[in-house]
Amino acid sequence: MTTSTCVRTRPLILDKRIGVAAILAAFVLLAADVPAQKAPKPDKLDKRDKTPQAPPIFFDSEDPLAVTLTANIGRLRRDKSPNPPWRAATLSYTSAEATTVTVPIKARTRGIWRLKTCEFPPLRLNFSGEQSKGTVFQRLDKPKLVSFCRDTDGYEQYVLQELQLYRAYQLLTPVSHKVRLLRVAYTDSASGKVHATRHAILLEEPDALAARLGGRIVEHKGALPGDLDPFFDALVGVFQYFIGNTDFSSAALHNMELLQKPDGTMVPLAYDFDFSGAVNATYATVDPKLTVTHVRARLFRGYCTEGDAFAKIFALFNEKKDQIYALYGDPVGKLLDPRVARETLQYFDAFYRTINDSRLARREILEACIARP
Repeated sequence: MTTSTCVRTRPLILDKRIGVAAILAAFVLLAADVPAQKAPKPDKLDKRDKTPQAPPIFFDSEDPLAVTLTANIGRLRRDKSPNPPWRAATLSYTSAEATTVTVPIKARTRGIWRLKTCEFPPLRLNFSGEQSKGTVFQRLDKPKLVSFCRDTDGYEQYVLQELQLYRAYQLLTPVSHKVRLLRVAYTDSASGKVHATRHAILLEEPDALAARLGGRIVEHKGALPGDLDPFFDALVGVFQYFIGNTDFSSAALHNMELLQKPDGTMVPLAYDFDFSGAVNATYATVDPKLTVTHVRARLFRGYCTEGDAFAKIFALFNEKKDQIYALYGDPVGKLLDPRVARETLQYFDAFYRTINDSRLARREILEACIARP
C-alpha cells in the first residue's frame, strides 16, 4: 500500500450532524446534473444505447416472496461453459388473490468460480417478453439470482448474510443495488421432484439501477481515481472496509460497476459480498498479494481523498448505525442463526471502534488509503 499525505495534515473531525447532509448533497448533485437528453459518450465507454425503462416495483417491497422455479435441474448443473444456453423454465407464486401465477421464463448459469465449484450453479433469469406483464415480475429483464452453493443450512446462511450487507448498503446510499429475498423451491421439470428449497436473492439489474438514478452504466476498464466521483469512491472504500471485503477492483471492474454522470465522472457501485469478513464463508480466501491472510482481517483498499470526505462518511456510518444493527432484529434478520447475527454485529462493533478513535481511524484508513496518481 502506498502511503499518502493528502489527508494527514487535517485533524479528524467526527461531526454526526453532517452525515445526512453530505450524502444527500452528493446524491442530489448526481441526480440534478442529469439532462433530459443523453450525455455524449466519452471515449472507451461501452456502446450500449438503451432507452431507459421505468424501474420495476418488485424491489419496493422487502417481504420475502415464496416461488417455485421449475427447470431441468440436471441440464443446468451441467452447463459450465462460458456462454451457456438459455433453458426453458417457469416461475410460480401465489398472488394476493390466493391464485397460482405461473410465468414462463428462461434461465441460464453464470459466474466463474461458483460455476466450477458449487453443487448448484448461480443463475440469471430471463423475464423479457410479454409473459411477465401484470405479474409481480413486471419490468424485470435479466436479473441475477444469488442462490445457495451447496444444499446445507450453513450455505443458506451465507445467502442471508450477504442479503443483509446489500440492505445495509442501501441504508447508506441509494446509489447501490436493491435486493429482494425469495424462498425458492427448485423443482426438476424432468422428474417433478423438488431438488431443494432455499432462500435466494434477486438482485436489481445495473440498467434498472441506472434508470432509477438517472444515469447510465458504463463498462470502462482502467478507470483512474480522477475519473471517479471522490465522495462516492471514498464511501465505497469505507463500506468495503466495514464489511471486511478485499475482493473488488474499480479499475478491473471486478465486483464493481460504474454509473456515469453527465459530466463524464463515474460513480463506483459495489456488489458480490460473499468473500467478505462479515459473511465469513468457509470457501472465502484472500489474494496472497495483500498484507492480510484471512477474510476477517480488515484492510482498507480505497483511494485517498481531499478535504473532509472521510469525516463526513464516518459521520454517516454513525448516523445509520442503529438502523444497520436493526436489520439483524427485523423479520428478515431473524432468519439468520442467532449466533451468526450476534457475531456479525460484534464484527461491526470493531469497525465502529476504529472510525470513532482518531488514532485508529488515521492508522487504519486515512494513512492506509492508496494515493491518487
